[in-house]
Amino acid sequence: MSAIAATLTPRARSTRAARVKVEPLGRTDYLACWRSMQDFTDAREDVTPDEIWLTEHDPIYTLGLAGRRDHVRAPGGIAVLKVDRGGQVTYHGPGQVVAYTLVDLRRRGLGIRAFVRLLEGAVIAWLAAHRIDAYGKVDAPGVYVQSQGREAKIAALGLKVRRGCTYHGVAVNIDMDLGPFDGIDPCGYPGLAVTQLADFGVRRSVETAGMELAAHLRAALDPAAA
Repeated sequence: MSAIAATLTPRARSTRAARVKVEPLGRTDYLACWRSMQDFTDAREDVTPDEIWLTEHDPIYTLGLAGRRDHVRAPGGIAVLKVDRGGQVTYHGPGQVVAYTLVDLRRRGLGIRAFVRLLEGAVIAWLAAHRIDAYGKVDAPGVYVQSQGREAKIAALGLKVRRGCTYHGVAVNIDMDLGPFDGIDPCGYPGLAVTQLADFGVRRSVETAGMELAAHLRAALDPAAA
């Protein structure tokens, strides 16, 4: 078991299905965090509360289950890792907040499509609080904005469902070097522009942005407790 998993192995702390725990992890190694999500999900019990893990990673490209390597056009010295989420290729790096959503869909009565819309809606609501108009697209999961006269992606989304529970989640660009996105076809779309919170004049640390986003995610999962 990884060091992350050793501290985050789920316990039967409550029978209240709606409870959501937020775990700020700081910067983590991508592979170790991924393995810990798998360990967490495999160890879950019916009464294990859902959790949101907030983190950022060192530079890495990840390819989803259906990801095509030809969408990684010029990786340079950045590692490429095949993972078990849905979707194509994306980039993670410093200055991006990643919210991993470890949620029991069966207990909440949610299908995967409804859960994707819920995550997108939480990001959209958070951006709206910063006066940024954003939207989702049914045929291309994630969150988009209009930036410099064209559509740009500000948040990428990819999930894995195991035993009726999700892991992986949503990554939002906060204040980062966007250059590595030029080495890929983001989410499998050649020429897709990407943007970030800082491009709209909103300055937040990854830690602060993560806690703000987590509040919206918790409210979406448990409106009665918001």
